Amino acid sequence: MREKFVAAIDQGTTSTRCMLFDHDGRVVALDQEEHEQIFPRAGWVEHDPIEIWDNVRSVTAGALAQADLSASDIAAVGLTNQRETAMVWDRTTGEPVYNAIVWQDTRTDAICHQLGALGGGADRYKDTVGLPLATYFSGPKVRWILDHVDGARERAEAGDLAFGTMDTWVVWHMTGGVEGGIHVTDPTNASRTLMMDLDTLTWDESIARDMGIPMSMLPEIRSSSEVYAEVRPRGVLAGVPIAGILGDQQAATFGQACLSPGEAKNTYGTGNFVLLNTGTEKVPSKNGLLTTVCYKIGDQPTVYALEGSIAVSGSLVQWVRDNLGLIASAGEIETLARSVADNGGCYFVPAFSGLFAPHWRSDARGAIVGLTRFVNKGHLARAVLEATAYQTREVIDAMNADSGVDLTTLKVDGGMVVNETLMQFQADILGVPVIRPVVAETTALGAAYAAGLAVGFWASEDEIRTNWAEDKRWEPSMDAATRAKAYAMWKKAVTKTLDWVEDVED
Repeated sequence: MREKFVAAIDQGTTSTRCMLFDHDGRVVALDQEEHEQIFPRAGWVEHDPIEIWDNVRSVTAGALAQADLSASDIAAVGLTNQRETAMVWDRTTGEPVYNAIVWQDTRTDAICHQLGALGGGADRYKDTVGLPLATYFSGPKVRWILDHVDGARERAEAGDLAFGTMDTWVVWHMTGGVEGGIHVTDPTNASRTLMMDLDTLTWDESIARDMGIPMSMLPEIRSSSEVYAEVRPRGVLAGVPIAGILGDQQAATFGQACLSPGEAKNTYGTGNFVLLNTGTEKVPSKNGLLTTVCYKIGDQPTVYALEGSIAVSGSLVQWVRDNLGLIASAGEIETLARSVADNGGCYFVPAFSGLFAPHWRSDARGAIVGLTRFVNKGHLARAVLEATAYQTREVIDAMNADSGVDLTTLKVDGGMVVNETLMQFQADILGVPVIRPVVAETTALGAAYAAGLAVGFWASEDEIRTNWAEDKRWEPSMDAATRAKAYAMWKKAVTKTLDWVEDVED
């Protein structure tokens, strides 16, 4: 009998990939394709859902071909995705009524203000959903589509339109689309809409009513690990059970084996996302963090997390490459940063989409401060990397205050962890060790684990813990006085970005 593998489809903000894993959690094959980032106007970010679905099919076929495997070799497929990116499509034709509105998009600021004005301000729904009213989340994006696309509201109220985050869109297609595709999501994605009750894991009808979103549009909420359906008869994974769905940051937490209360990870991707497992206890935040679902495995109790969401980290490096042309590839940022000893007094606060945790200031915009004639492109490159570490420090401080327990180590993953200059500075500015696992791309691994658990490919979470292995550890080397001074300057730099946007657009 041939060895079986688990497939994971990782639908991210800038690319889509398929990865195949063996029982030890090691990568057997990987195929990846980027998709277009659409910027219709300042603050707006969109994706073409059709392009993304085409890429899903392409990378899945590519990964199987790479490993010379077929559907019969795959025990299950799991899915992980950019969580708050929202789209609406026609159930009958399968056509999107508008591009997907990406989690970074800020066009729903006026909608969030209008909802807050109903009473309670930004915290109007926080006791129920664990989130503040902010442009980050997907519910207001759906409202915007229904308000601005001709005929969309009437079609939605007639039951013709479906809403979904990217997991829902991909699974609907994988299971048949207009020919019987299932319309589902999991609690980790549903908890990012502003419409799911964190206690019951069901849609809150009163919130949906406030937002003007018909309940008929919403997908069924299933657990993060169960067999939802088999892949449709056509395609390279035909007949393979789809058995896991996790939002990307929760998937990375699962892949990092942060399965006990008090364990935390930070993913360095397009943005940065720190998640702390709080167990079956839903911990409200008093310091600007999000209370969210960490995962729900089958019929086991729901596991919750505190999350610090940072909008811009890896995408800042991409911006320096694509918009400024200072580097030709993302990897060159480290070489440039290492050409100088420090940041030369320069700080870069990348509030391109406002500031997320712990500030939640949609009126902020990016700023480079502390410039003198001494500053060169090396100093700017170092400031770019340091911005990610400083933003992480802000979130970790909030997390320590909310949980009452100081973090002693930080597990890291994502594309930026190959940057050793950044990892050392992260350890320095936190004052705790930073640990990178052997499999640094743990987002896809977490989705694979969720799917594999559902079909018995992995017997228990203990096997996931056993599979986790340390690759490298960075110990802090900065003295406390230097750390405190540098961080104080960062916090001063943040104040220069606030109150920049004065008019809220409708």
